Amino acid sequence: MHFTPSESANAVTNFMGTAFLLALLGGFLSDAFFTTYQIYLISAVIQFLGLVILTVQAQSGSLKPPKCDLNMPCHQVHGAQAAMLFIGLYLVALGVGGIKGSLPTHGAEQFDGNTPQGRKQRSTFFNYFVFSLACGALIAVTFVVWIEDNKGWQWGFGISTLTILLSIPIFLGGSRFYKNKIPLGSPLTTISKVLIASLLNTCMARSSSNAIASMSTSPTPNEEEITTRNTPKNNTPSTSEDQELQDTTIVSESPSQSLKFLNRSVINKPAFDVLKCSVQQLEEVKIVIKILPIFACTIILNACLAQLSTFSVQQAATMDTKLGTLKVPPASLPVFPVVFIMIIAPLYDHVIIPFARRATKSETGVTHLQRIGVGLVLSILAMAVAALVEIKRKRVATETGRAGSEGPLPISFLWIGFQYLFLGSADLFSLAGLLEFFFTEAPFSMRSLATSLSWASLAMGYYLSTVIVSVVNGVTGVSKHKAWLSGSNLNDYHLERFYWLMCLLSGLNFLHYLFWARKYKYRSTATN
Repeated sequence: MHFTPSESANAVTNFMGTAFLLALLGGFLSDAFFTTYQIYLISAVIQFLGLVILTVQAQSGSLKPPKCDLNMPCHQVHGAQAAMLFIGLYLVALGVGGIKGSLPTHGAEQFDGNTPQGRKQRSTFFNYFVFSLACGALIAVTFVVWIEDNKGWQWGFGISTLTILLSIPIFLGGSRFYKNKIPLGSPLTTISKVLIASLLNTCMARSSSNAIASMSTSPTPNEEEITTRNTPKNNTPSTSEDQELQDTTIVSESPSQSLKFLNRSVINKPAFDVLKCSVQQLEEVKIVIKILPIFACTIILNACLAQLSTFSVQQAATMDTKLGTLKVPPASLPVFPVVFIMIIAPLYDHVIIPFARRATKSETGVTHLQRIGVGLVLSILAMAVAALVEIKRKRVATETGRAGSEGPLPISFLWIGFQYLFLGSADLFSLAGLLEFFFTEAPFSMRSLATSLSWASLAMGYYLSTVIVSVVNGVTGVSKHKAWLSGSNLNDYHLERFYWLMCLLSGLNFLHYLFWARKYKYRSTATN
């Protein structure tokens, strides 16, 4: 489409960030108006339509700008052609977001959360969900990329189109066995109502006669209604799901003492009837607020992960990328973290976790927050290793007199594999841990939306990485000093300083995480 490299990079970043953020929309709709089953099917169809548009455009010469040659300068795609491109891309982003916002929750809901065996199976599901994502990524960055480079983009898009189309009947094949949680209304309405009610009741002076609680009124459907509406098509009651719902809806007659400022939403008569809140709604909002600091602490980690597709690839491009007689394209380097995830995920589930369960004599072996914490520590080590590898790479460039050259240096690109190993491991521990943590701890009526925060963290990490790079160049490039991340080639950069900065930020972020993780009290005694 003849975009410049910087415009292409921005387009990719915007597409990835949008797809991950739209997972919040998919999660919200799954909780509020539709089931996760319905959202997945709708999203898969939307993604299919987007891929069809991209395939048709890639196939038809009239829908693309003309090829560049000596007699014809390059013209960037514009007008109707650009509109078709971006409609296709963002339909795909919308579909991807909906699938990510619904599919993890749909899968986890199939397991009985009230039995130790069910909880163990649910933990395994999240682990292998990330493993499956890695399998798909491996096929994408190897086979599909090879097809696109050698056969044409239309073939690559065509394979993706066929894949998502085949996933629909495969998913439908299990319909009669699925347990589907019915939507219980907008979680954002509940959150807004509690926050506004507590704020208004704080600001407005109420007489003592109005200091009564509306603690028994709840808009949540009663037990009989929930059981009836959750009964599968074969009319067999889903008792485990009903019991789990009862466990999450039966609350104390008085509000808890945590986040006491929110208790004003129920201890005073509301200024408006529409703001009347129940204790259950109050406690659900408290849970959501308590998990937000954990979510915020993972954004820096994902900013580190963003380096996998940017500076790490550029580093490898200046190194010797030969493996025997095979020359590895630098753009295929994401294979490293993907392969590491595929190796570590089964090892974690079948070796590490059973050993941890025996050692700690606990059901989980490793708690969700401990798993996320391991991911944060690995990201710190990854940035430190990346800085050391960059120092070695630049030393080789200086010693061989190639600091000003763009040719490959006599150092193997496999050195980059070390930072990929740590970052890939960090991604596995943090993403699977976050998905399970948010699903387990979130209120029953907000599970899909809360689980989608895992993907929102990825999006914000990508955006934050761009901001950090801009800020670093702006601060270090003042006066007569040269910006760290600028120069005629990568050897002129002070990339090692940037990596040390990311290592420092990650370390401070980990201390911040420890503060909130130590304060957090699990809702589930089994997890605790």
